[in-house]
Amino acid sequence: MPKQKTHRASVKRFKITAKGGLKRHHAYTSHRFHGKTKKQRRQLANSAMVSASDMKRIKQMLTPYK
Repeated sequence: MPKQKTHRASVKRFKITAKGGLKRHHAYTSHRFHGKTKKQRRQLANSAMVSASDMKRIKQMLTPYK
């Protein structure tokens, strides 16, 4: 049976926190900032946590043997 591999695209997009949570970045942050408010731009710059409903699926992609 072949080895299970880590999903490399997921590794580049998510980071596991010390307590086991997952950090992610916001979408809509690459261009066209003139259509967004200052508040929206400021909040998009910060990282966010992955929702609980997606947590199991993403952790499986990051660490297939756990």
